[in-house]
Amino acid sequence: IRPFPLVGYEGERVFLRGVSGGVHVYKSGGFTLDALLSARLDGFDIGDLGRTELLANGVNPDLLSDRDDGIDAGFRASVGSTWGAIALEAVHDISDTSDGYQISLDYRYTWLLDRSTLTTNAGANWMSSDLANYYFGILDEEVARGVAAYAPGSVLVPRVGLTLMQPIGTTKWQLLGSVEYRFLPSELSDSPLLEHGRNGLGRVVLGLSRRF
Repeated sequence: IRPFPLVGYEGERVFLRGVSGGVHVYKSGGFTLDALLSARLDGFDIGDLGRTELLANGVNPDLLSDRDDGIDAGFRASVGSTWGAIALEAVHDISDTSDGYQISLDYRYTWLLDRSTLTTNAGANWMSSDLANYYFGILDEEVARGVAAYAPGSVLVPRVGLTLMQPIGTTKWQLLGSVEYRFLPSELSDSPLLEHGRNGLGRVVLGLSRRF
């Protein structure tokens, strides 16, 4: 559970959308090319994984290190029309956290339901070996302490999601609810940092926002 200020701003060139922001480098019709800077909030404390669960996987939690959040920079190209929007994004860690990179393909479609908006999305993330090994594998420093080595390598992770924006009465306040599920390939589901038999990861975002 992590509280985070979800600030949004849409300008002619500059934008801020929660954990990411950037600049519109090029816009023409339905095509947009953006330069991005975003926070990767995939970090976790080893203590949150559960001592009993790690020991059951044959891993001594006292020999493990926490995983940190990162900062990514890169570009996103998107094209949209009445059929929805497709975006291709490539980012690289610039915070020396994982030194990995990720390429993502995403499709979104939004329905207007009276005053509410419902957006569905589906896509996939290709994670480089450095990125996947940092968050799902065993680090070199942990291997040096005696933990069995595990490195999943580069992987493709499909995902689906749903987001609902619901205005509150006639005010400028609105509720935000979002769910996402990532389908883990065997290279990640076999990680000793995950509960045995877990084939996916879910994420839920709940928020309250006000327009100005």
